Amino acid sequence: MIAADGCSSVPPMSDTARQKWEYATIPLLVHNTKAILDSWGVDGWELVTVLPGPGGMEQLVAYLKRPA
Repeated sequence: MIAADGCSSVPPMSDTARQKWEYATIPLLVHNTKAILDSWGVDGWELVTVLPGPGGMEQLVAYLKRPA
């Protein structure tokens, strides 16, 4: 559907069609990152991003999501 201003518009999704997610944050040990992420991935978690934790770059935190 194209709006009058030339931009496409998408009708709102119904609550039943909207995907629901659950989220997790986990600390990452730099020497064991792959094994940690693999173990969460087996349970259906998808990595969203990795950011420095409260202690700075020496402690990374992974943010994950999966369908609820």
